[in-house]
Amino acid sequence: MAEPEVPEDREPEDQEPAGESGEPETPGGLVRPQQPKLPPGPAPEDRRPPSEETRSAFTAPAGVEPPEAVEEDQPTSEFALPPGAAPEAPPEQEGSAFAPPSTYSARHSPPAFTPAQGLPTVRLTKEAPWQDRMRTMLRMPVGERPVPEAVQKPEEGGPAVPRVLDLTLRIGELLLAGGEGAEDVEAAMFAISRSYGLDRCEPTVTFTLLSITYQPSLVDDPVTANRTVRRRGTDYTRLAAVYRLVHDISTPETGVSLEDAYRRLAEMRRNRHPYPGWALTAAGGLLAGSASVLVGGDVLVFLAAAISAMLGDRLAWLCAGRGLPEFYQFVAAAMPPAAMGVALVLSPLDVRASAVITGGLFALIPGRALVAGVQDGLTGFYITAAARLLEVGYLIVGIVIGVLTVLYLGVTLGAVLTPETAVQAVERPLTQLLAAMGLSLCFAVLLQQERETVWLVTLNGGVAWTVYGALANTADVEPVAATAAAAGLVGLFGQMLSRYHFASALPYVTAAIGPLLPGSATYFGLLAIAQGDLNAGLASLSKASALALAIAIGVNLGGETARLFIGVPGGAAPSGEPRRAAKRTRGF
Repeated sequence: MAEPEVPEDREPEDQEPAGESGEPETPGGLVRPQQPKLPPGPAPEDRRPPSEETRSAFTAPAGVEPPEAVEEDQPTSEFALPPGAAPEAPPEQEGSAFAPPSTYSARHSPPAFTPAQGLPTVRLTKEAPWQDRMRTMLRMPVGERPVPEAVQKPEEGGPAVPRVLDLTLRIGELLLAGGEGAEDVEAAMFAISRSYGLDRCEPTVTFTLLSITYQPSLVDDPVTANRTVRRRGTDYTRLAAVYRLVHDISTPETGVSLEDAYRRLAEMRRNRHPYPGWALTAAGGLLAGSASVLVGGDVLVFLAAAISAMLGDRLAWLCAGRGLPEFYQFVAAAMPPAAMGVALVLSPLDVRASAVITGGLFALIPGRALVAGVQDGLTGFYITAAARLLEVGYLIVGIVIGVLTVLYLGVTLGAVLTPETAVQAVERPLTQLLAAMGLSLCFAVLLQQERETVWLVTLNGGVAWTVYGALANTADVEPVAATAAAAGLVGLFGQMLSRYHFASALPYVTAAIGPLLPGSATYFGLLAIAQGDLNAGLASLSKASALALAIAIGVNLGGETARLFIGVPGGAAPSGEPRRAAKRTRGF
């Protein structure tokens, strides 16, 4: 029986035709090399081909065709993917450990780690002033701050980071140059950056340097911008306008874009001061005259103090026009009042020359810088506080040099200056009250305040002098304690007025403390040193320093009391929990 013929060139049906090299051919006649199937894992150089021993025991031997799969009637889902349509997993690439994961988004970041004790709940009402809201968040660690909601509508493609940072620094520069405290400047910068969508911002304020750092995410490079304050000028009208701008930026209903904010900022810089130069000179003279009446002077003393103070002001302006530093300007401004006092002593007129010199010193004592320096120290900004207090020290030394130079000359000419007039108390309650209010009014004009706030600060100055007179003259309280109590009420009322108007507290506080400045103690200390009594002079100057510190601490304590216990207009509390203090040096 013949065996069937089997053709030699027949190939299995399930194999592709091979070319001359033994490789399978594609339908176009091209040879397709067989790629070894490698299991997913590390890079090719790290992989090893599987050994022969790792093959399964059910693998068909060489030359034996595997049996065809038997299709069973199994129910399949109509949503199942067809064979070969499954998406391939992307190959895992080796990179830096600091590279952001592929699923990470800076705008929609995953929640951070929550500690076991949880995070404190912060409830900030929108009715609270932006100073309270931003100050509360600044005193929190970065990881505990609530996620901000962009108040102003961001531009297409996200916020313009360089422009937002530049606007923030420009506004902070105006606030710091106007004498605002470092904490309030940081709060304003933080409010602007968060309003425009930059949540991870850290502002830093020192005496002359402003810095802000923005970090888009934990793995992106931070962006830092700096600005240096070169010149300082006192203009509380501009300061109030900057506060209104920050308030509008922090309010969702206003809709202030970046272009609008830049336009308003440029208008603030171009605006002239509300009072001309001659008005400032006249205000300085009236301030000195009112201060001389406050310490017991009469009409002649009032005129002499006013004229000498105006001469000193013009002399200081002349020095400033020549480019001399502020130290020499104070030296020049302190000489005319002292010279006027010495001239009155040498004249046959029976006048109280000490009141003339004291009135001139009232217009020169840097109470504004002193209050700001002590406030920065109490709130934890020690570098800025040290720089401000050092500035106050230099200015006082300039006043001392100017007055002592004239007093030494007067003693040489035979002028008899008696410090015993310090104990001659002159009780004229109504006259002194009017003089104190006039002093505060002139001080407000010198600080370039808005006309709407001048009468408020005048009343606040009258309240300060009334409280001081009632405690020191009627109740026989020590002058330092009476000064601190009066300054505390000034700070309390000033903070209340600022919270009602959503403005800075400086315009309502700085001029009101004018009647409390230690002009008499400063003068009699300098006089004792000029006459050779160093111990008495240093004791009087120490008393003046204690009075100045009592003013600064009282103002700050009154402001903190207003923030703690007084709500905002409408009865809303500033926050849902007690206000946090700055934890900078101790842990409780």
